[in-house]
Amino acid sequence: MSRLDFTPYRRTTVGFDRLFDLMENQVRNNGDNYPPFNIERRGDDEYRITLALAGFRPQDLDITAQQNLLVIQGKKREDDAPQGEMLHVGIANRGFERRFELADYVRVESADLADGLLVIDLVREIPEAMKPKKISVNGQPTLKAVTTKDDEADAA
Repeated sequence: MSRLDFTPYRRTTVGFDRLFDLMENQVRNNGDNYPPFNIERRGDDEYRITLALAGFRPQDLDITAQQNLLVIQGKKREDDAPQGEMLHVGIANRGFERRFELADYVRVESADLADGLLVIDLVREIPEAMKPKKISVNGQPTLKAVTTKDDEADAA
């Protein structure tokens, strides 16, 4: 098993401890790939996670969103056992827990299960107080873009 050593980077950065911890955990927990999933960016602040969950029903799933973490658990019911003798079992019939680390201010907008696919839409909503804003120095207005003669000719 390979181990990444982020010590040199930790010495020269401030406030990125959580990021390095996440990367180290991902390397450690990279063994189980069930259920398979896709992560899609649908816009600047919109994401979609799609999990392939053949045979699961909505009541078999538990989705929990908390600060910076989305946990999806699936539990198969005992009454789902087939009636006859199985000659081949290729469809996974086991419970699972899949965790997704979320960035700050990402919230779950919706979750839908259809045709064996669980689709979870996520939205990042940055509070107004956290958005960048211009700061004036000594009450002076901020710098204006420098225009050239070519720009002035194009404007005319």
